[in-house]
Amino acid sequence: MERNEFIFGIRAVMEAIEAGKQIDKIFIKKDLSGELATELLELVRRHRIVTQRVPVQRIDKITRKNHQGVVAILSAITYHRLDHLVPALYEDGVLPFIVVLDGITDVRNFGAIARTCECAGVDAIVIPEHGSVSVQADAVKTSAGALLHMPVCRERNTVSAVRLLKDSGYKVVAVTEKADINYTLTDYTCPVALVMGSEDTGISDEVIKLCDTFVSIPMFGHIGSLNVSVAAGVLMYEVVRQRLQANLEII
Repeated sequence: MERNEFIFGIRAVMEAIEAGKQIDKIFIKKDLSGELATELLELVRRHRIVTQRVPVQRIDKITRKNHQGVVAILSAITYHRLDHLVPALYEDGVLPFIVVLDGITDVRNFGAIARTCECAGVDAIVIPEHGSVSVQADAVKTSAGALLHMPVCRERNTVSAVRLLKDSGYKVVAVTEKADINYTLTDYTCPVALVMGSEDTGISDEVIKLCDTFVSIPMFGHIGSLNVSVAAGVLMYEVVRQRLQANLEII
């Protein structure tokens, strides 16, 4: 990890939060206590920053300096808020296209998906705060820099994000191998949100219940599914194909 990617020490981290630094997550030693630690936790709660209680050995791997049991990992980008971005897209006259990633944890897959999103004219990527990859230096590098140009919304959870999109007039399409509908047989010429799940568990049941349409990609080989980044690319370019065919603006 490069030197400028993290801040260590309780007061230094608190000052960074109060200064408005974009923090990806904070690692806090499991048994950390005391008045200053309590102040930090309250500050973190108010600013809705993701925290993780970890053994001190985990923090020692990041830095051997006097970290006082606290290390903040800086974000490589500024995250957007979905409730701000959704109306802004409509106001700009954009036909919205959003990709929602539910539980994607592999940085390489995330980077590959982000790169395709940027090339396909996707307006934003949505990820949850917990149980997901985040935009760190490795993700930016894997995306070939696409994440520096692509709005990313990190929401409290995927369920609330999907609800917001549905309430805002989006057609929410779940891409799942369990679906019977061929992905080419649904309409993407409306405001669309594609939901992709992790390769091991797929889209969560809570999110599946909220989706409007369920589509799958036909499989003809011995392996039952595609890599999630490949599947996402196939779906994204079906959206592009349909919109071009209908003479609709892609961006």
